[in-house]
Amino acid sequence: MSTPPPRPPQARPASGPEGTETLRPLLSTVLDALDSGRRARGGPLPAGGPPAVAARLRDAVGDVLPEHGDPDALRTLVHALAEGAADPADPLCAGHLHCPPLAVAAAADLAAGVLNPSLDSWDQAPAAGELEALVTRALAHQAGLADAVVTTGGTESNHLALLLAREAHDGGVRLVCGANAHHSLPRAAWLLGLPEPVVVPAPAGTVDLAALHQALTDLTGPHGSRGGLVVAATAGTTDAGLIDPLPEIAGLCAAHGARLHIDAAHGAGLLFSDRHRDKLTGLEAAHTVTLDLHKLGWQPVAAGLLAVRHPRDLTALHDRADYLNAADDTEAGFPDLLGRSLRTTRRPDILKIAVTLKTLGRRGLGHLVDTVCARARDLADLIDDHPGLELYDRPTISTVLFRPAGADDDTVAAVRRTLLTDGRAVLGRARLDGRLWLKATLLNPDTRPDDLATLLKLVEGNTPA
Repeated sequence: MSTPPPRPPQARPASGPEGTETLRPLLSTVLDALDSGRRARGGPLPAGGPPAVAARLRDAVGDVLPEHGDPDALRTLVHALAEGAADPADPLCAGHLHCPPLAVAAAADLAAGVLNPSLDSWDQAPAAGELEALVTRALAHQAGLADAVVTTGGTESNHLALLLAREAHDGGVRLVCGANAHHSLPRAAWLLGLPEPVVVPAPAGTVDLAALHQALTDLTGPHGSRGGLVVAATAGTTDAGLIDPLPEIAGLCAAHGARLHIDAAHGAGLLFSDRHRDKLTGLEAAHTVTLDLHKLGWQPVAAGLLAVRHPRDLTALHDRADYLNAADDTEAGFPDLLGRSLRTTRRPDILKIAVTLKTLGRRGLGHLVDTVCARARDLADLIDDHPGLELYDRPTISTVLFRPAGADDDTVAAVRRTLLTDGRAVLGRARLDGRLWLKATLLNPDTRPDDLATLLKLVEGNTPA
């Protein structure tokens, strides 16, 4: 039998006895390509808009599956992706809840990829399963709840929250949410086959309490809903970072016997801050809470959790597959990981979270939260003092909405698209009070006051006189 030719480093395992030395030169290649791609991009976003970016990427990739491999593919594709990326670490990239991940979290994520535990059975992830149990409970306790499971983000957490509510009410539950709720909530109701959600007005961006009280009264009265009700409140809206009146909503839920879910995907990071955590008072009254650390937690995607008040609710996720969690193995003391998610194969996203929590501590993370909230207030001050700009309102977290004074919605949209196409700045968009606003979501703790001034000058300079 002939001896196969030796494999190049790119085709060897990343772990094992030779893994470290195999990875070392490849990591150097990746770092060099990230740097060269960033320099080629030259700003927060690649210039030229969608057609130009797509054309450059296609030219760089060429044949996706060539007959013979290209040993320089790692450098080529990482450079191409970096050149064509929106860089959340650039102070002028402030359009979305898209954070610059901390270096220590990204490094931990590399270790997770190398070790490749799969959290669907103990024998694939002996330490990772225990680490997940420790960290999820610690984070749940920060929110005043008992336990949590890891998700891919807010959408999966919200979906899972409605699933647990449905199972707690023997399949009969109806969602009541504000018009400000994240789009994933009504979509989850549809996916789960629940009745059409009852949508409560949120004219000022947060749930109208009188309207919620009336909706719950109508649904629980003599001719109201015969099933259970789950009210979804929001702690950090996507559009403006607003927080619903959580204690009052919790009181209405208690009075009407409704279950409470709080989507704190955006605002959960305030829990780390002594200065801002009071904004989340009422979180502890929820049955379930969506947490998301790839926003105000500075984690690489994905880093979501769903926290629960009653761990028994999680029994709805229990599943049995003999090759993963046989009853006799469980009885012998091997942990059952299959009931900790709707997914089977799961990477250890908990490692980067654990490393970040341990490295920075609550105070270190709280300082980052305080910093970006302060920068948002600085930006609001600059807009307030600018005669050519209009501020929507003072920021609740770190999102600031504004628009050129006197501009119509078409002009506002055009200014944003021009900045995107030129690769000069990334701003989001939000429609509130019947008008379109530019949205700056500040998640970069290294943003300086002069960066904020530059951002406003770009908006001003691209607004028609």
